[in-house]
Amino acid sequence: MTRTVRNVTTIPATISRFTSTPINEQRKRRTAAYARVSTDSEEQATSYEAQVDYYTSYIKSRDDWEFVDVYTDDGISATNTKHREGFKRMIADALDGKIDLIVTKSVSRFARNTVDSLTTVRQLKEKGIEIYFEKENIWTLDSKGELLITIMSSLAQEESRSISENVTWGQRKRFADGKVTVPFRRFLGYDKGEDGNLVLNEKEAIIVKRIYGMFLQGMTPYGIAKELTKDGILTPGKKEKWSAGTVKSILMNEKYKGDALLQKSYTVDFLTKKKKVNEGEIPQYYVENNHEAIIDPAVFDMVQRELEARQAGKNRHSGTHIFAGKIKCGECGSWYGPKVWHSNSKYRRTIWQCNHKFDGDEKCKTSHLDEDTIKDIFIKATNELLANKDEIIANFETIKATLFDTKDLENKKTELQNELEIAAEMIQDIINQNAHTALDQEEYKRRYESLVEKFDTTKANLELTTEQIKDKITRHKNLEIFLDELQKQDGLISEFDPLLWNSLVDYLTVYEKDKIQVSFKNGIKI
Repeated sequence: MTRTVRNVTTIPATISRFTSTPINEQRKRRTAAYARVSTDSEEQATSYEAQVDYYTSYIKSRDDWEFVDVYTDDGISATNTKHREGFKRMIADALDGKIDLIVTKSVSRFARNTVDSLTTVRQLKEKGIEIYFEKENIWTLDSKGELLITIMSSLAQEESRSISENVTWGQRKRFADGKVTVPFRRFLGYDKGEDGNLVLNEKEAIIVKRIYGMFLQGMTPYGIAKELTKDGILTPGKKEKWSAGTVKSILMNEKYKGDALLQKSYTVDFLTKKKKVNEGEIPQYYVENNHEAIIDPAVFDMVQRELEARQAGKNRHSGTHIFAGKIKCGECGSWYGPKVWHSNSKYRRTIWQCNHKFDGDEKCKTSHLDEDTIKDIFIKATNELLANKDEIIANFETIKATLFDTKDLENKKTELQNELEIAAEMIQDIINQNAHTALDQEEYKRRYESLVEKFDTTKANLELTTEQIKDKITRHKNLEIFLDELQKQDGLISEFDPLLWNSLVDYLTVYEKDKIQVSFKNGIKI
């Protein structure tokens, strides 16, 4: 049998894998470049301009390349492609058939996220579009390209993680040293001083004081926002329209009383830059007397208690007026609320009466009060209090050391925290044992339930002790503010003062028209 000799003929490639055109056709590769810097500092801006000039000249100097554009992103991180508009525009143009080759400095300039990098490279590769990384000398259509890009992207991602961790460490070290930083461009009332700390902005401080004043006069954050918008005052972010949330954040920010709570939030993921509120996952640092206060600490604390009183709950009050939640019905115990009489006539006036006066079959017989009467009652009762102020202050100084001492409670709290931690570890241990060892399930259940019961009991005791400490501190602070305002008064008062009303009065109780009791915050009733 004669064996036929196989004849193999090579058919050469006739289409360029780079341009997708016949190799004998002199078509240039349409080439674009991508340049990015990750900060907006002057030094980086110079680097950015240099990159643009370099790539424009470099591409135009090649006879086999046709210049398309230099796509740029200025002051944007490469850890993901979410907000990189120049990058996204370049990829869209490439997929639309406008680009054959993309030239960029390095893998880390292109993307530090392995997933983003590989996804983009493969997406472009499917369309025959190549990326050339100069520093690593990687051509992505080369057989070794994808392996190299995977390795280099992973290294770049680890570099990004390392940088992020170093930045985080540096930031936390500054916090631990009490160095305060705020977003000054969006922070009302303060400018950045030469040492980087907060310096008072007199013009904006007036707005902050006005916000606190309006709130203590009974206005809601929504009402304050509406008023500021109407008056044409710009928000901290330089927008025309205020929101209730912005007002509330100003009312709750401790920096306005001269202190600073650091690390209120933290970055969860260095790739996505996602942040979350710090609810105890990492340490916080509280710096007292860090800078000049706009709001007196006593007034700030008063606002915090008022905000708490307006929260939803059994004893909540609306806070829509300075008298809201301050006048109580002596018959049914309900709060008094406002009611407008003769709303459409010249005799229009606002009176205060029991909110449940006409509820059910039995109606409260307590009388209504007009605002002038409430103010007169306050002035009269306060003057009676002021007549004995020296005696009141002396008595408080005698008893405050024992009345508000929290040392024993603090020791108890520490013990309970240790017990809770031990109980939690024991629960975790027995769960792990059961997961990895064939324990008797009846015995396991008995031990587990016993430990959980101990954990729950300890936790309840800890919460109770914490609440007792908080209650003592709050009552102490209330009394300090009360006595401080009392001390400031030189002689008797002749006019109603909203701040004094909020500082001194707990509530009024109406029994009859001529029988009204004023309960002051130090426990005295007149």
